[in-house]
Amino acid sequence: MTVTPDRPTPTAAADTTEPNIIDRFVAANREYAVTFRDGGMDARPVQHIAVVACMDARLDLFAALGLELGDAHVIRNAGGVVTDDTIRSLTISQRALGTRSVALIHHTGCGLLGLTEDFRRELEQEVGQRPQWAVEAFVDLDSDVRQSMQRVRTSPFLPHTDDVRGFVFDVHTGLLREIA
Repeated sequence: MTVTPDRPTPTAAADTTEPNIIDRFVAANREYAVTFRDGGMDARPVQHIAVVACMDARLDLFAALGLELGDAHVIRNAGGVVTDDTIRSLTISQRALGTRSVALIHHTGCGLLGLTEDFRRELEQEVGQRPQWAVEAFVDLDSDVRQSMQRVRTSPFLPHTDDVRGFVFDVHTGLLREIA
C-alpha cells in the first residue's frame, strides 16, 4: 500500500510472554474501576458542543481544549473529515442530546495528507473487494477544513449550523490556528 508510517513497523514476531495491549487495557480498567465513582453525569454535554477531530494519537483534545469529562461530544475519524457517519453522529448529538456548536479540528502532519484514492484500489487488489467508503484524503489542510465546515453548515439534518468553526492543530507547538 502507499502508506508510509512515521516509524518502522516491527518485523519480528510478537513476544507472546507479555500481555498484549488489549489485555493491558483490561487490567488497567480493573484498576480504574476500583476508585471509579459515578458522577451522575447526563449524556448531554455540559458545554453543548461537539468536536470533530482526527483520530491521530498525538491529539490530546481534552488537554488541548481545556475540556473535562462530560463537557463535549468528541467524534474522531481518520483526518477528522465530515463524512456521512460524522453527520449521523452530529445529528444525534444536536437533535437528541442538545449540542449547539461544532468545532472541527484537523492537524499538521496528518496521515491523510497526500494519500490518494489509489489506497482503495490497492486495498481492493489485496483483499478482492472494493471498500464502500472513500478515503477522503486531501492535499491542503485549510481547504479540507473549509470543505468540512461547508458539509456541516449545509446538512439538512443539523438544526444548529450558525456556530461551526474549523481549526488546524499544530502537532509541534500545540496551538490551534482558526480557518476562516
